[in-house]
Amino acid sequence: MSGIKVEFLNPFIKAAYQVLEQEAKANIGKGIPSVQESYFTLKDISVSIGVTGKVQGTVLYGMDERTAKGIVSAMVGGPVPIFDRVAESAVAELGNMITGIASGELEAAGYPCTISPPTVIAGRGTIISTVNIKRVLLPLNTQYGELEISLALQERLV
Repeated sequence: MSGIKVEFLNPFIKAAYQVLEQEAKANIGKGIPSVQESYFTLKDISVSIGVTGKVQGTVLYGMDERTAKGIVSAMVGGPVPIFDRVAESAVAELGNMITGIASGELEAAGYPCTISPPTVIAGRGTIISTVNIKRVLLPLNTQYGELEISLALQERLV
């Protein structure tokens, strides 16, 4: 699948399950992974986190605003009627937690890496170029809606 190593995918799936189950009490169903050809965001809210080290690239977490508000409501223990700065901070932290745990798994597998602070992008159709790295899309279905994890990662040969 597109040249990305399976060793790079599994840590993100495992970490997403762990974080979503613990932080949002989510019931998760895994969708079918695919190669993403578009450079445009297809969801209302995207969280972008850079990865550098033996593994390099970008991780994107995309969701509809309704999904984001549902996840954040579960995380904070109360309704989140609008996507405001608190909700933005919460989805950024969600992406940060998943990527942090996954980067620890990658390091344990011999791929030490560091992650950048998360960036939240609001609005569909924003262009996010991962330059020459194809993105693998990992859709996760929850009772709040779909969370898409897009991985554009490659091994850095030193």
